[in-house]
Amino acid sequence: MNADTELAFFCLLVKQGTLAATARELNLTPPAVSRRLTQLEERLGVRLLNRTTRRISLTGEGEVYFTHAQRILGDIAEMERLVASSRAAPRGLLRVNAPLGFGRSYIGPAISAFSRRYTEVEVLLHLTDRPVSLPDAAVDVCIRFGDLPDSRLIAKKIAANRRLLVASPEYLRHSGTPLHPHDLGQHSCIVLRQNDAAYGNWRLSRGKQVETIKVHGKLSTNDGEVALNWALEGHGVLMRAEWDVAKYLRSGRLLQLLPEFETAPADIYAVYQERLNLSAKVAYFVDYLRDYLSQHADSPKQAQQRW
Repeated sequence: MNADTELAFFCLLVKQGTLAATARELNLTPPAVSRRLTQLEERLGVRLLNRTTRRISLTGEGEVYFTHAQRILGDIAEMERLVASSRAAPRGLLRVNAPLGFGRSYIGPAISAFSRRYTEVEVLLHLTDRPVSLPDAAVDVCIRFGDLPDSRLIAKKIAANRRLLVASPEYLRHSGTPLHPHDLGQHSCIVLRQNDAAYGNWRLSRGKQVETIKVHGKLSTNDGEVALNWALEGHGVLMRAEWDVAKYLRSGRLLQLLPEFETAPADIYAVYQERLNLSAKVAYFVDYLRDYLSQHADSPKQAQQRW
């Protein structure tokens, strides 16, 4: 017998109260039930039951075994119930947090489509200019960019992403094209003041070569869409997520600079607490979001296929 079968057998035996009643329940003979009990006791090296021809009673060790066996079997049943229901039809309130720009452009439209398919889910979308720290009682799923958060949280990658250096052809015509990271110090750069990152420090790497450039410019903002519009209007060099600039690179309104250099990680994750790992509404939403972004016309992957 495996462990959970032994536990179930012993609990049934105690509840039935006699070997004969247990044998009838299991469709076995009383000697067969007695042999199973003896094998269990021999394996444990203790006597679990005092038994006579008419009744059984728990020994001290048997009481301990019975108490823990009931708890363990209850935990197993609850686990199986949760797993079995994890892919049930999603329903209830789902609270989502996302960055302002990406939330407006992609998460909002994705939720619109998700809501049409899963009509029993109510979604509350909260857009912020800085990440929400989990655990937070007001948030189920956070959309985050870059480095993975606290290892105690679950983070599922929903889209590949990277930060690119871009500028408009107009800007490059009158200011020249930077050929090396240190050239950026001589250019007008549009700086995003977001989160707690060091203001105006751009980190670029190529292999083991890593450079941190302090950039300057006349324009800075905490809004990515405003910064992108400034770059499109020729005000300077911008570091921005590929998801935000892919369509403009495809149309030629922006050009990528220093493509051989890498910037800080920017992959996109859905982050939530471990206790929600079996939540149907969370599981369905994360899977839907991953599929939605992979098929989006403005995704970097789709754009590359068309170039």
